[in-house]
Amino acid sequence: MHLSSVQVVCAALVTLAVSAAAAPPAAAPHHVARRSFFNLQCKGVYDAAIFARLDRICDDCYNLFREPQLYTLCRAKCFTTPYFKGCMESLYLYDEEEQIDQMIDFVGKR
Repeated sequence: MHLSSVQVVCAALVTLAVSAAAAPPAAAPHHVARRSFFNLQCKGVYDAAIFARLDRICDDCYNLFREPQLYTLCRAKCFTTPYFKGCMESLYLYDEEEQIDQMIDFVGKR
């Protein structure tokens, strides 16, 4: 009886190993970011580096205030809400404002 439970555990481990080997490579975050780009109603050109920079501003703002809704509001309408501007001000990004506005124009086509 003990032998059959060991066999079951071995079979489970083999199944787990096979499913892990068949999993898609680590490219999944790229697809998630691209999907997020379209979910935010961005109608411009998808550029992973620009999108990551804009998203990082919202992430840093969330880390500053720890208000979960703020992250979503900051990213809404492809980073064009007043919440995004408020996050830029809170993070003292005044000297980068023109460059960030150009990034938003590039990805959002406002």
